[in-house]
Amino acid sequence: MNIHDIAKIAGVSKSTVSRYLNGGSISQRTRDKIDKVVKETGYAPNQFAQSLKAKRTQMIGVIVPRLNSFASNETLLGIETYLRQQHHQTIIVNTDLDVTLEINALYSLAKNKVDGILLFATQITDEHLKAFDTIATPVILVGQSYRGLHSIVQNDYEAGLAIGEYFGKTSLSRIAYLGVGEYDKAVGIHRKNGVLEGLKHFNKVADDYETTFKLSDAKERAKQLLSAYDAVICATDNIALGVLKAAYDLDIKVPEQLSISGFGGYETTSIVTPMITTVAFPYQRTGKCAAASMLALLEGKDIPYLQRMDFQIIEKESVDIY
Repeated sequence: MNIHDIAKIAGVSKSTVSRYLNGGSISQRTRDKIDKVVKETGYAPNQFAQSLKAKRTQMIGVIVPRLNSFASNETLLGIETYLRQQHHQTIIVNTDLDVTLEINALYSLAKNKVDGILLFATQITDEHLKAFDTIATPVILVGQSYRGLHSIVQNDYEAGLAIGEYFGKTSLSRIAYLGVGEYDKAVGIHRKNGVLEGLKHFNKVADDYETTFKLSDAKERAKQLLSAYDAVICATDNIALGVLKAAYDLDIKVPEQLSISGFGGYETTSIVTPMITTVAFPYQRTGKCAAASMLALLEGKDIPYLQRMDFQIIEKESVDIY
């Protein structure tokens, strides 16, 4: 029996049970519900876990999968700026896309008594769920969502739908989608499904290919397929930059012979020639939202379990829209 079980039986969130155990602010009605479950189950909270929340440290842990990412860096900037303004310290842990390091970071940050953890997750495994239950430290997911966990995500499906419809309206017919594996639910599944559905609205389809988030890998993958297409919709701006380099190496003119788009709104899409059409996400605002949501949780306030950010298509020079 742990706080996840208590929360499920009582019909409340884990963070609410955590606040209850540590004397935080919850309504009397909710307190009575949890009281009843605790008495009926004979639940005895782990004293060490409780001690972690006994005193606020004004430190928030942030776990990121990689630091060489425009999206991660911009989101971190939004987090750190807001927390600093609220007199909190940001503790950043980089895991280099290593899930084991990510799990270890959850335990390590909790042991070091951070008040809360913002996790830039690429996937949620059983080991993640076990860690969440064990540490009893509030966790908010950034960039991914999972049922029963507070999450802040980009609106990947709707953004994909919009760019799919954008290409659907053009005369382009031989279209490829270059994405990443489905281990990344947001980019590998939701974003891709949106693109394919958007094209479908105009009776178009795209051949689906995979690469990694690395520009160099995207470039090499693109070289194998570009000759068969007049458009490539890329899952990220980094992948789009790799495709643009591959086109240059193969002497394929963009957008006269090949149209390219990305996702992210990276600054680099505006300094290459031609500039790349992209779906821009508000990463700094996402970071601020994540930080503000965590502080609200720590104050005993209710926040939505799922918060989706907005997006904007930035039309540039890399798509032949006629």
